[in-house]
Amino acid sequence: MVGLLERRLDAVVYRLNLVPTIFASRQLINHGHVRVNGKRVNIRSFMCSIGDVVSIRDSSKEHPLVVEATQGLLREVPDYISANLEKFEGTFNRIPILSDVPYPVEMEPNLVVEYYSR
Repeated sequence: MVGLLERRLDAVVYRLNLVPTIFASRQLINHGHVRVNGKRVNIRSFMCSIGDVVSIRDSSKEHPLVVEATQGLLREVPDYISANLEKFEGTFNRIPILSDVPYPVEMEPNLVVEYYSR
């Protein structure tokens, strides 16, 4: 389940530190500022595959949200994504497991599954 959530394009853009919040990530994607393997993608739930290169369009690199996020390192980029902030891009290297994801709280996916199985 964690692997599916972290493969979403909005999560990958957020984890790459290209935007300050997950909501900004969704907005940037919906407005067509994000490319995957050189092609514009405007679906925030797009599932990234291993080896996909996620980048910001050249004309969008001066967008205020992108500039704000890339000037100061907001979060640590997880090791399942390699980032190149000079080029405003990153590569999705592998599907993460729960211990790879830097959540601010301890997650217990089994409780979520139990709740929705009722």
